[in-house]
Amino acid sequence: MYKFWIGAVIAASLALVGCGNAELPKTSENSAIGGTAVPDEANGGAVTGKVSFEGAKPTPRTIDMSANPVCMRSHPTPVASEEIVLNPNQTVKNAFVWVKSGLPDTKWKIPTTPVVLDQSGCMYTPHVFGVMTGQPIAMKNSDPTNHNIHPLTQVNQEWNQSQPPGSADKAESFHRQEVLIPIKCNIHPWMRAYVGVVSHPFFAVTGDDGTFTIKGLPPGTYTVELVHEKYGKQEQQVTVGAKESKTADFTIKG
Repeated sequence: MYKFWIGAVIAASLALVGCGNAELPKTSENSAIGGTAVPDEANGGAVTGKVSFEGAKPTPRTIDMSANPVCMRSHPTPVASEEIVLNPNQTVKNAFVWVKSGLPDTKWKIPTTPVVLDQSGCMYTPHVFGVMTGQPIAMKNSDPTNHNIHPLTQVNQEWNQSQPPGSADKAESFHRQEVLIPIKCNIHPWMRAYVGVVSHPFFAVTGDDGTFTIKGLPPGTYTVELVHEKYGKQEQQVTVGAKESKTADFTIKG
């Protein structure tokens, strides 16, 4: 059943030896070249879980948009910072969860459909998202005011794009694995987003119920990591078999 995964690993290893690049890092531009492997959701394993919050409920910081009347008019009520968003069931929204290690050395197919990062109401939407290395990000300005997209990268090439109102969408991509990259607007300092750039498709972002699901994993033992912009990182080891689902719950302590 998993001959495809095994064959892909052998083929990748032979290719590296033949080119004399046996020590090429897995997280380099090589992983952005892509391949044909896709998650086998019918026969693979799955990791599901939720991210809970424990402790005194934090008070969200109110954003001051008074410097820009256009931004102020977009919000009839004050807007709270998204650095920590608790759901009604005391779980955490916008936590990035991904398979940090344990996958076979396979080149995974890169989606050609872009992930949209919108600038609406002088806020980035979504606040946290994930892409594969090489996958396009379409940047949209839905506001009648100037915006700016400036990822603060560590291992990827940094870029800085201005986007006037009514302008066409801009497209960019990242070619090295990096989790998480902060994105800021140089014009509106309260605007922040975060992107997890991963060399494979096994990642998720928690939503309004604080849960996540990662499907189609080849049988194996994996390190699953939680990354949150304010509360840092946690990880767990999970072993899954074919068609097996395991739970990996995380707790963030305030």
